[in-house]
Amino acid sequence: MSDTPSSSAPLLVVCLCAEWCGTCRDYRSIFDEAAQANADMRFVWVDIEDESEFVDPVEVENFPTLLVSDADGVRFFGTVLPHKDTLWRLLRSEREGRRGGVHPDAEVQALATRLWSRP
Repeated sequence: MSDTPSSSAPLLVVCLCAEWCGTCRDYRSIFDEAAQANADMRFVWVDIEDESEFVDPVEVENFPTLLVSDADGVRFFGTVLPHKDTLWRLLRSEREGRRGGVHPDAEVQALATRLWSRP
């Protein structure tokens, strides 16, 4: 099995959060609702403290931080407002192929590759 997504792979939408963060706990239901409504995308929730060895060396300083990736690499990486409308707008934009102009560093790209290889 390849560590990179195929060209037909869905968008990967990752939320990098922490269980101790009240905002993250509240955002989880919004993220889960988006996952149920967008079955053509792959959603992954990552607790940055429980999985610190997996996430390192990427620094996550604010929550929620989202990473969106496709077969060509990271399309979005950044902190978003923890509102349902913000997430839905981002997903709609990514579905339409509008990239946010984000060119993350090699560490973020490597994290995306690790996330694609997770079952």
